[in-house]
Amino acid sequence: MSVAAERIDRLHALARAAAADGDDERASAYVRLARRIAERNRLELPRQFKRFTCDACDAYLRPGKNARVRLRDGHVVVTCDCGSQARYPYE
Repeated sequence: MSVAAERIDRLHALARAAAADGDDERASAYVRLARRIAERNRLELPRQFKRFTCDACDAYLRPGKNARVRLRDGHVVVTCDCGSQARYPYE
């Protein structure tokens, strides 16, 4: 595993901890930094990281706190407080 990938994993853990403590601004800063590192090093973000971050506002999503999760026919719809939606398929 590369240094950049390890750093992205660490930032994901820090963002999760900051969001759990209620420090949403710090969590968003960690998410933005992880995205920049991935872009710079041409890495793909891990699936769990992509699923728990908002593409529009870089918030770390916590279902029930700042995100709404709904099941529809064949996909999951995650709606952030900023209004953006993400859809993921399931079987």
